[in-house]
Amino acid sequence: MIFIGQDRLLLEDFSAILFQQKEISFQDAALQKVDDNFRFLKSFSANKLIYGINTGFGPMAQYKINDENLLALQYNLIRSHSSGSGNPLPPHLSRALIIARLSSLMKAYSGIHTNLVELLKTLINKNVNPCIYEHGGVGASGDLVQLAHLGLALIGEGEVWFEGKIYPAKEIFDRFNIQPLTIYGREGLAILNGTSAMTGIGMINIIQSEKLFNWSVLLSAMMNEIVEAYNDHYSYELNIVKPHHGQNKVAAMVRNILKDSKMVRDRSEHLYHPDTLQQEIFEDKVQEYYSLRCVTQILGPVYDTIRNAEKVLVDELNSVNDNPVVDHINENIFHGGNFHGDYVSLEMDKLKIAITKLSMLTERQLNYLLNDKLNQKFPAFVNLGVLGLNFGMQGMQFTATSTVAENQTLSFPMYVHSIPNNNDNQDIVSMGSNAALLTKKVIDNSFTVLSIHVMAILQAIDYLNCEEKLSSKTRSVYNSLRKIFPKFIDDHAKYKELKAVSDFLQTSDTVISFDIDNQ
Repeated sequence: MIFIGQDRLLLEDFSAILFQQKEISFQDAALQKVDDNFRFLKSFSANKLIYGINTGFGPMAQYKINDENLLALQYNLIRSHSSGSGNPLPPHLSRALIIARLSSLMKAYSGIHTNLVELLKTLINKNVNPCIYEHGGVGASGDLVQLAHLGLALIGEGEVWFEGKIYPAKEIFDRFNIQPLTIYGREGLAILNGTSAMTGIGMINIIQSEKLFNWSVLLSAMMNEIVEAYNDHYSYELNIVKPHHGQNKVAAMVRNILKDSKMVRDRSEHLYHPDTLQQEIFEDKVQEYYSLRCVTQILGPVYDTIRNAEKVLVDELNSVNDNPVVDHINENIFHGGNFHGDYVSLEMDKLKIAITKLSMLTERQLNYLLNDKLNQKFPAFVNLGVLGLNFGMQGMQFTATSTVAENQTLSFPMYVHSIPNNNDNQDIVSMGSNAALLTKKVIDNSFTVLSIHVMAILQAIDYLNCEEKLSSKTRSVYNSLRKIFPKFIDDHAKYKELKAVSDFLQTSDTVISFDIDNQ
């Protein structure tokens, strides 16, 4: 059981609710705060003009709403803004949105009736997720369009995901005897005003980016291992003189992965002895290509970017991103812009740039492995069949290259792409949901590229017949993945195996953890 409302939700909590179906609940004190806040707003707003209670919204806020239309106003807001387009978000993204919205509402600064948070809790625990569309919100008055579709489902007029299919919300509500939301005051505005779509998707992006990073470090270590690289470029001594945290974390991870490898070489044993001086041309490269030698310097910034994005997104997850803020403690209402998504938008742009660079490193390592003229160690395209007749990994390289190219194009930042709208009331916006969804696309693409890379590495290991020389960690990964992607000699279609490998990378706990000691 994970309680929402009293303590901060951490990435681990969010992941457990999202992927492990951990049940959520509220502590009595947290729910009481929501009720106290609602009752304060009801009392405070009597005989006052309060935005979103008895006024129109946005540029129409100058219009007063008569008492008999106050509840209709909230329903009109939800219905009018349910204007999303494009594909429906997958259920787990929709679920992430609900978790994020509930987290904000349980801070008890939104003036809502407790039936709203109780309904959200029920949907999360029964894994019923609103049908929300990818296009719509500009991320300034919050993710208005995406969250309107949440509201439409809550009042029983939209659609929901259940067990992999989309149903009318009313049908699922009736099945579980769930009562649609009753609006008492500003519940419509409280649902729509916030960064919960971009935050929920962004949290998933952080989780998946950590997996990508861990796999990238592992595969980079395996690359250095199978080409019998020198070990000094990931040594403690070399990296510590450049005191970036991420760089030294990556170096520590690589050292841990390869600590019992029988393939990596010590420079002092191979180059630092008198016989070497008699050679005019060295058969061994004195230094490896940058995609092998500069792993700590390239993936270090990726690590630091992911870590910073996690901090910002967790702060946003635990924020009150509503407007106005109903403060029953100080007995006042504060109008502002906490619904603005710039924090999330900027972090998503930084994250997708970092992940694109990660995919570029992977593509260069893959190219090195497949190009016999570069590595001078493996047959072209690690082809284990007959050269000329068979093609090895040649066809799959095209997919990796084109996918990385798409990542590079997708990495243009949304953060600086504001378009005024809403009668220029929203004259500068965050485009946070767009940023989060584009980042998700870059992450998904990168899993594809890493999957192709690992498939090529497995073929290279079999060509060398070096399984017994691998480190214990890389040999374990080799054994696990060979069950999914067996060694091949004759050509066959590999797109299904590619998907299977990608699914493994996205769900496996095999990878080396972020939390390894920085030694």
